[in-house]
Amino acid sequence: MSYVDGFVIPVPKKNLKAYARMARQGARMWMKHGALDYKECVGDDLQVKWGLPFPRLLKLKPGETVVFSYIVYKSRAHRDRVNAKVMKEMEKTAQPPEMPFDMKRMAYGGFKTLVDG
Repeated sequence: MSYVDGFVIPVPKKNLKAYARMARQGARMWMKHGALDYKECVGDDLQVKWGLPFPRLLKLKPGETVVFSYIVYKSRAHRDRVNAKVMKEMEKTAQPPEMPFDMKRMAYGGFKTLVDG
């Protein structure tokens, strides 16, 4: 079964273009180093009537939206190898990019695939 890194990020709407540029670079880098899939998805239908809506979970501020992202790998070991290569390449850049969102409010985790449809 595959392994997935998942992210849920509050992003100011005014920063979505900058976020998309950063995400495209991330997609190229992770895919170059072996990730199976890379998706960055921006909130569209967030005012749901059941469950805990993402805006409430993230305590969205006015002018923010939700980005849901995931990267798919063959296994956790494969994830660790790919991420090590990505981090090594990122260290070569002279200056880390300015993040278009508050890193302290990003939710992240690694997940074993339970069902693969």
